[in-house]
Amino acid sequence: MAYTVGKVADVAGVTVRTLHHYDEIGLLSPSERSHSGYRRYDDADLERLQQILFYRELGFSLEEIAAILDDPQAVPATHLRRQHELLTGRIKRLQEMVTAIEFAMEARKVGINLTPEERFEVFGDFDPDDHAEEAEQRWGGTDAYKESTRRTAAYTKDDWLRHKQENEDWGRRFTALMDAGAAPDSPEAMDLAEEHRQLISRWFYECNYEIHTGLADMYLADDRFTATYEAIHPGMTQYLNTAIHANAISRA
Repeated sequence: MAYTVGKVADVAGVTVRTLHHYDEIGLLSPSERSHSGYRRYDDADLERLQQILFYRELGFSLEEIAAILDDPQAVPATHLRRQHELLTGRIKRLQEMVTAIEFAMEARKVGINLTPEERFEVFGDFDPDDHAEEAEQRWGGTDAYKESTRRTAAYTKDDWLRHKQENEDWGRRFTALMDAGAAPDSPEAMDLAEEHRQLISRWFYECNYEIHTGLADMYLADDRFTATYEAIHPGMTQYLNTAIHANAISRA
């Protein structure tokens, strides 16, 4: 089946001008032309465009993409395997930032006693202080905020690394549960939602069920939280929200 340039642009979410440019530089030339000279793309062209957009999303230049796709030794499975590895690496990096971002928004100062070197080891390039002013404006008058500030002020690098490890372990198990097809209101999902609540209580402040469901709703309402959880696993934000609410109803 042949597709017009306008149809391909619409389906792929790119501009017609972009497709014209890809054709001009030889990155994606349509397999057919109409009698009037109009571009016509077939399924193989669409598959190549998908590969181009994948690599663009991963930060590759058009020249690099052309070299990768035109490698005579590469087959479709090779591209998929390479993209999987690159995306997995990005997801791992985002997972490591999840905890830092979340708790920076819940407390005035995260890791206040850490040296710059230690902060980098725990949080990487993310600077939790960037959200300090917003956190104080949103929660500064609450008991939870004050308790979180008091606790985090005493944490050492080892404390933060232990906390990071606990959260990454929770995230892996939560992801595995989603992949297994468990319903978000299943006992297993509610157990992990309860563990999520207890992690907050243990490390930051007493997170009762009312606060926990409020956080769950904020995860959906705030794009930064949503993006953070979606980076761990697509659909996780809504799944976690449902699990937290179901757990609160069940246990509160």
